[in-house]
Amino acid sequence: MQAVAVLDFETTGLSPAVGDRATEIAVILLRDGKIVDRFQSLMNAGRRIPSDVVALTGITNDMIASAPPASKVMSEAVKFVGKHPVVAHNAGFDRRFWQAELGLLGFAMEQSFACAMLAARRIYPHAQSHRLSSLAEMLRLPKSGRAHRAMVDAEMACHLWCRLQRDIAETYGLDRIDHALMARLQTISKMKVPTFLRSLADE
Repeated sequence: MQAVAVLDFETTGLSPAVGDRATEIAVILLRDGKIVDRFQSLMNAGRRIPSDVVALTGITNDMIASAPPASKVMSEAVKFVGKHPVVAHNAGFDRRFWQAELGLLGFAMEQSFACAMLAARRIYPHAQSHRLSSLAEMLRLPKSGRAHRAMVDAEMACHLWCRLQRDIAETYGLDRIDHALMARLQTISKMKVPTFLRSLADE
Protein backbone atom coordinates (compact mmCIF):
# COMPACT_ATOMS: atom_id res chain seq x y z
CA MET A 1 0.00 0.00 0.00
CA GLN A 2 1.00 3.62 -0.49
CA ALA A 3 2.99 5.50 2.13
CA VAL A 4 2.72 9.27 2.47
CA ALA A 5 4.81 11.84 4.33
CA VAL A 6 2.66 14.09 6.51
CA LEU A 7 4.55 17.36 7.01
CA ASP A 8 4.22 20.45 9.16
CA PHE A 9 6.38 23.56 9.49
CA GLU A 10 6.55 26.21 12.17
CA THR A 11 8.01 29.45 10.84
CA THR A 12 8.94 33.04 11.68
CA GLY A 13 6.00 34.35 9.63
CA LEU A 14 3.62 33.71 6.79
CA SER A 15 5.74 33.91 3.64
CA PRO A 16 9.27 33.02 2.54
CA ALA A 17 8.82 35.65 -0.19
CA VAL A 18 9.31 38.37 2.45
CA GLY A 19 12.19 36.63 4.18
CA ASP A 20 10.39 34.38 6.65
CA ARG A 21 12.14 31.10 7.44
CA ALA A 22 11.29 27.77 9.02
CA THR A 23 11.93 27.29 12.73
CA GLU A 24 10.72 23.69 13.12
CA ILE A 25 9.75 20.77 10.92
CA ALA A 26 8.02 17.49 11.64
CA VAL A 27 7.41 14.68 9.15
CA ILE A 28 5.47 11.49 9.81
CA LEU A 29 5.57 8.52 7.46
CA LEU A 30 2.08 7.04 7.32
CA ARG A 31 1.34 3.65 5.75
CA ASP A 32 -2.04 1.88 5.77
CA GLY A 33 -3.29 4.30 8.41
CA LYS A 34 -0.38 3.57 10.75
CA ILE A 35 2.55 5.77 11.72
CA VAL A 36 5.73 3.92 10.77
CA ASP A 37 8.41 6.59 11.30
CA ARG A 38 8.91 10.18 12.46
CA PHE A 39 11.33 13.04 11.96
CA GLN A 40 11.30 16.28 13.95
CA SER A 41 13.74 19.09 14.64
CA LEU A 42 13.96 22.75 15.51
CA MET A 43 16.26 24.65 13.16
CA ASN A 44 18.26 27.86 13.20
CA ALA A 45 17.88 29.86 9.99
CA GLY A 46 19.39 33.06 11.40
CA ARG A 47 16.04 34.89 11.67
CA ARG A 48 14.54 36.27 14.85
CA ILE A 49 11.06 35.08 15.75
CA PRO A 50 8.57 37.91 16.32
CA SER A 51 6.96 38.04 19.78
CA ASP A 52 3.47 37.25 18.46
CA VAL A 53 4.78 34.09 16.79
CA VAL A 54 6.62 33.11 19.99
CA ALA A 55 3.31 33.46 21.84
CA LEU A 56 1.52 31.31 19.24
CA THR A 57 4.03 28.47 18.94
CA GLY A 58 5.97 28.55 22.18
CA ILE A 59 9.19 28.39 20.14
CA THR A 60 11.55 31.04 21.49
CA ASN A 61 14.64 32.70 20.08
CA ASP A 62 16.72 31.03 22.78
CA MET A 63 15.46 27.62 21.61
CA ILE A 64 16.39 28.44 18.03
CA ALA A 65 19.82 29.76 19.03
CA SER A 66 20.85 26.29 20.21
CA ALA A 67 19.14 24.41 17.36
CA PRO A 68 21.02 22.85 14.41
CA PRO A 69 21.42 24.96 11.24
CA ALA A 70 18.44 24.96 8.89
CA SER A 71 20.64 23.61 6.09
CA LYS A 72 21.50 20.50 8.13
CA VAL A 73 17.92 19.89 9.27
CA MET A 74 16.44 20.35 5.81
CA SER A 75 19.04 18.06 4.22
CA GLU A 76 18.01 15.37 6.69
CA ALA A 77 14.31 16.06 6.11
CA VAL A 78 14.72 15.72 2.34
CA LYS A 79 16.34 12.31 2.79
CA PHE A 80 13.61 11.26 5.22
CA VAL A 81 10.77 12.26 2.87
CA GLY A 82 12.48 10.84 -0.20
CA LYS A 83 10.05 10.53 -3.07
CA HIS A 84 6.99 9.92 -0.93
CA PRO A 85 4.00 12.09 -1.81
CA VAL A 86 3.42 14.74 0.85
CA VAL A 87 0.32 15.63 2.84
CA ALA A 88 -0.09 18.84 4.84
CA HIS A 89 -2.93 20.83 6.33
CA ASN A 90 -3.08 24.15 4.48
CA ALA A 91 -0.52 22.62 2.14
CA GLY A 92 0.03 25.80 0.15
CA PHE A 93 1.77 27.29 3.19
CA ASP A 94 3.97 24.26 3.90
CA ARG A 95 4.73 23.72 0.22
CA ARG A 96 6.04 27.29 -0.13
CA PHE A 97 8.39 26.86 2.82
CA TRP A 98 9.48 23.39 1.67
CA GLN A 99 10.27 24.75 -1.78
CA ALA A 100 12.03 27.85 -0.41
CA GLU A 101 14.19 25.95 2.07
CA LEU A 102 15.12 23.36 -0.55
CA GLY A 103 15.90 26.14 -3.00
CA LEU A 104 18.42 27.61 -0.58
CA LEU A 105 20.16 24.22 -0.59
CA GLY A 106 20.09 24.02 -4.38
CA PHE A 107 17.64 21.10 -4.31
CA ALA A 108 14.73 20.75 -6.71
CA MET A 109 11.33 19.93 -5.19
CA GLU A 110 10.28 16.50 -6.45
CA GLN A 111 7.42 15.79 -4.06
CA SER A 112 3.74 16.17 -4.93
CA PHE A 113 1.58 17.80 -2.23
CA ALA A 114 -2.03 17.16 -1.23
CA CYS A 115 -3.94 19.41 1.16
CA ALA A 116 -5.96 17.89 4.00
CA MET A 117 -7.72 21.22 4.55
CA LEU A 118 -8.96 21.50 0.96
CA ALA A 119 -10.09 17.87 1.03
CA ALA A 120 -11.90 18.48 4.33
CA ARG A 121 -13.70 21.49 2.84
CA ARG A 122 -15.15 19.16 0.23
CA ILE A 123 -15.98 16.20 2.46
CA TYR A 124 -17.14 18.23 5.49
CA PRO A 125 -18.60 21.34 3.82
CA HIS A 126 -20.83 22.18 6.80
CA ALA A 127 -18.01 22.32 9.36
CA GLN A 128 -17.98 25.69 11.13
CA SER A 129 -14.23 25.93 10.58
CA HIS A 130 -11.70 23.94 8.58
CA ARG A 131 -8.80 24.83 10.81
CA LEU A 132 -6.95 21.72 11.92
CA SER A 133 -7.78 22.09 15.62
CA SER A 134 -11.45 22.76 14.85
CA LEU A 135 -11.76 19.70 12.62
CA ALA A 136 -9.98 17.59 15.23
CA GLU A 137 -12.53 18.71 17.81
CA MET A 138 -15.52 18.20 15.50
CA LEU A 139 -14.40 14.72 14.47
CA ARG A 140 -13.10 13.84 17.94
CA LEU A 141 -9.68 13.01 16.60
CA PRO A 142 -6.88 12.14 19.04
CA LYS A 143 -4.93 15.18 20.22
CA SER A 144 -1.75 15.30 22.25
CA GLY A 145 0.30 18.32 23.20
CA ARG A 146 0.23 21.97 22.23
CA ALA A 147 -1.15 23.01 18.84
CA HIS A 148 1.25 24.99 16.64
CA ARG A 149 4.15 22.71 17.43
CA ALA A 150 5.15 20.80 14.34
CA MET A 151 4.88 17.22 15.58
CA VAL A 152 1.55 17.77 17.34
CA ASP A 153 0.08 19.35 14.21
CA ALA A 154 1.55 16.65 11.97
CA GLU A 155 -0.05 13.97 14.15
CA MET A 156 -3.44 15.72 13.98
CA ALA A 157 -3.08 15.99 10.21
CA CYS A 158 -2.35 12.24 10.08
CA HIS A 159 -5.53 11.46 12.00
CA LEU A 160 -7.55 13.81 9.77
CA TRP A 161 -6.10 12.30 6.58
CA CYS A 162 -7.01 8.77 7.71
CA ARG A 163 -10.49 9.88 8.77
CA LEU A 164 -11.07 11.55 5.40
CA GLN A 165 -10.04 8.37 3.59
CA ARG A 166 -12.29 6.23 5.79
CA ASP A 167 -15.32 8.52 5.45
CA ILE A 168 -14.92 8.70 1.66
CA ALA A 169 -14.60 4.92 1.43
CA GLU A 170 -17.67 4.29 3.57
CA THR A 171 -19.83 6.98 1.97
CA TYR A 172 -19.00 6.25 -1.66
CA GLY A 173 -18.03 2.58 -1.62
CA LEU A 174 -14.47 3.13 -2.79
CA ASP A 175 -11.77 0.60 -1.97
CA ARG A 176 -8.70 2.71 -2.60
CA ILE A 177 -8.37 6.37 -1.74
CA ASP A 178 -4.77 7.21 -2.55
CA HIS A 179 -2.79 10.46 -2.60
CA ALA A 180 -3.49 11.09 -6.29
CA LEU A 181 -7.26 10.81 -5.75
CA MET A 182 -7.14 13.19 -2.79
CA ALA A 183 -5.03 15.68 -4.73
CA ARG A 184 -7.56 15.53 -7.55
CA LEU A 185 -10.49 15.85 -5.14
CA GLN A 186 -9.21 19.16 -3.77
CA THR A 187 -9.43 20.74 -7.25
CA ILE A 188 -13.10 19.87 -7.75
CA SER A 189 -15.87 22.27 -6.78
CA LYS A 190 -17.74 21.30 -3.62
CA MET A 191 -21.04 20.80 -5.44
CA LYS A 192 -19.49 18.33 -7.89
CA VAL A 193 -17.69 16.19 -5.30
CA PRO A 194 -20.50 13.61 -4.76
CA THR A 195 -20.90 13.09 -8.51
CA PHE A 196 -17.14 12.76 -8.96
CA LEU A 197 -16.73 10.20 -6.19
CA ARG A 198 -19.79 8.17 -7.25
CA SER A 199 -18.41 8.03 -10.77
CA LEU A 200 -15.22 6.47 -9.43
CA ALA A 201 -17.22 3.85 -7.57
CA ASP A 202 -19.00 2.94 -10.83
CA GLU A 203 -15.78 2.42 -12.78
